[in-house]
Amino acid sequence: MSVLGKWRIVELPGYEDDYADMVEPAYILFEAAHGEFAFGCVTGAFAGEGDHAAIAFDWTGNEEMDAACGSGWAELHADGSLHGGIGFHAGDEIPFIARRWPTSSTA
Repeated sequence: MSVLGKWRIVELPGYEDDYADMVEPAYILFEAAHGEFAFGCVTGAFAGEGDHAAIAFDWTGNEEMDAACGSGWAELHADGSLHGGIGFHAGDEIPFIARRWPTSSTA
């Protein structure tokens, strides 16, 4: 199983339930050696590398329209969920739990 693909962030442990989807549905996307994410008022793009079940990355982006950067990680769990953290340079790490993004059945 691989972390590649789009994942719906379903929980940010320690944060209010409605924070993750404040601006748009929260997600993290892994495509080969790069990707992107959005949750709350944070967006970022990253490059990273890892094996099929785990990845580490450095990111740059914005938090409430201010430049932000940091590092992150994600790993698959046996139940098919993705657990990880997105850390801010010299700041907090925000943990997340994600599930595969539902695919559309419409053509």
